[in-house]
Amino acid sequence: MSRVVISDSSCDMHPIPGVLEIVPLIISLGEKQYVDDENLDIAAFLDALRNHKGKSSTACPNVQAWENAFAGHEECFVVTMTSNLSGTYNSARVARDEYLQEHPECRIEIFDTLSTGPEMRLLAERLLEWVKAEKPYAEIVASGHDYLSTTRLFYTLMTLHNLAENGRVPKLIASAFDVLGMRVIATASKEGTVQSTAKCRGDRRALEKLLDQIRAAGYHGGRMRITHVDNLEGAERIRAGIKASWPDADVQVFPCTGLCSYYAEPGGLLIGLEC
Repeated sequence: MSRVVISDSSCDMHPIPGVLEIVPLIISLGEKQYVDDENLDIAAFLDALRNHKGKSSTACPNVQAWENAFAGHEECFVVTMTSNLSGTYNSARVARDEYLQEHPECRIEIFDTLSTGPEMRLLAERLLEWVKAEKPYAEIVASGHDYLSTTRLFYTLMTLHNLAENGRVPKLIASAFDVLGMRVIATASKEGTVQSTAKCRGDRRALEKLLDQIRAAGYHGGRMRITHVDNLEGAERIRAGIKASWPDADVQVFPCTGLCSYYAEPGGLLIGLEC
């Protein structure tokens, strides 16, 4: 039996042939388009992002891209970013419905994470483990949805510009943060939207507040994934802060891929964790 985990590219992971499929989003900086796949040169993309002064946007995967990922597999476990900030989940649902009309023998479950980045990665990793362990389809589906109730996403950003330009947060709020030179600390709300939890000046104070909020959320040393946009130093400081309290915690650091780099922007840090 062919089984596969599939995610859109906001999970900050690269494909594993035959095991993990990544369906890329598209990022547009003016007239130039960037496909968020394993071939994207992140350093060059970040340079272009820093220097770009005009309009920019993102586009979710189309239905055909999802159907291509389903092809050849009998069971698919699909991880998408929050449906309340992107059309990616709905595109995957339409693709599933159309694909199953032609392939009724297949089974496809779609997980709306109501999140993005490293929280999606946590779920994808668990799904991969359960598939490798040959757990039954229904058990994996139930375990996946249960698991999402035990994970959280926190992040700190130096700017909300691209989030505001694409309607993810109000432009007035984003402008106020930029004018005041404040660093934003936020979480994914239960509805899958951006929920600001604090603001402060300076990287050190922001990381201290972020660690405080992680502890207050009930973190107890579970699995944690930290992704960053050209901010390895900040990511390592978060990891060190966690390891100081939970030496055995599984904490791993990764660079953001294209989509999360675009929205988090240079300096951004995202933390997915098990509570």
